[in-house]
Amino acid sequence: MADDSRTEAMGGIGSYAAIGDSFTEGVGDPGPGGTFVGWADRFAALLADRRPEHTFRYANLAVRGRLLDQIVAEQVPRAKELAPDLVTFCAGGNDIIRPGSDPDDVAERFERAVADLTNAVGTVMVTTGFDTRGVPVLRHLRGKVAMYTAHVRSIADRYGCPVLDLWSLRSVQDRRAWDTDRLHLSPEGHTRVALRAAQVLGLEIPADPDQPWPPLPPRGTLEVRRDDITWAREHLGPWIGRRLRGESSGDHVEAKRPDLLPL
Repeated sequence: MADDSRTEAMGGIGSYAAIGDSFTEGVGDPGPGGTFVGWADRFAALLADRRPEHTFRYANLAVRGRLLDQIVAEQVPRAKELAPDLVTFCAGGNDIIRPGSDPDDVAERFERAVADLTNAVGTVMVTTGFDTRGVPVLRHLRGKVAMYTAHVRSIADRYGCPVLDLWSLRSVQDRRAWDTDRLHLSPEGHTRVALRAAQVLGLEIPADPDQPWPPLPPRGTLEVRRDDITWAREHLGPWIGRRLRGESSGDHVEAKRPDLLPL
């Protein structure tokens, strides 16, 4: 939740760089020209609203499918070079969902990157994992995600990082917060994360990120089964195929905003 002691300091943020994978790139939140918007872009807009026009600069270095070590090798050096006032660092999720991955090992590598970043940029905001109990394709990984989330919070304590705590964001437990692929957030889900990020910094926000969703009519067994079949055909099958071929959704994809540009 928000730390009010940061409010005045965070009002001075004039530049922001986001690093990470598909979550931070914004997959699930379509934008113009085949690009994605996503929570980081929406969060940047909230930060820019607090500054004189065209004085806020923003870069988004995130690329879908990236593992932690790839993010550290490709994006962290660029973030250090840009040296913005704020960096959001969300990484490790793609590592955690891989069979046989060790949350302790992933967290050790994540901490080394946090230590490196905090020596080179203004403020580093780190991001926990989601509580995956309501996400069918990730429900069985809840224990691993929880362990990694505990590590991220401990790392944040050691380095004085604000925490974008997605585990506690109950509104994203609703299926409407997720894209049809069940792995990425919907536009509304991304919006709620952006609001929570601003809330963490103690900024005034236009809506409550945990505002309850409107009631939904009950779904019948046939409807649920039909949705599951469609999801398996359109999303699960291609995802498995890429894994078998050793491909990534991020192959041949470059960062959508590699420089600190005015908003």
